[in-house]
Amino acid sequence: MSEVLSPVANRFTSGTTLTHASASAALAAGLERIAAGARGVDCAALTQFDSSALAVLLAWRRAGEARGGAFEVHNLPAGLASLAHAYGVDTLIAGAGDGASQG
Repeated sequence: MSEVLSPVANRFTSGTTLTHASASAALAAGLERIAAGARGVDCAALTQFDSSALAVLLAWRRAGEARGGAFEVHNLPAGLASLAHAYGVDTLIAGAGDGASQG
């Protein structure tokens, strides 16, 4: 599972691929990290994705917020940010509506 997610401090990494084929495994692994206290995900390594990535990011965000805190998406690739905008969920991914964190 380390190929899908790797722990990084208070956040975990998304891995390089988040598509329909990998969404279930990524979702489960991310939910485990969130249950263990992760407060965000770093998407810097993400190079291959489809709309399933948005569903996973939204589920992680809901899970993080359900634990009583914010969940931040860091380094969202421009292509995925554009896809989120096209689907009208960009403000949900970003949280406060000012775009995903860049660090």
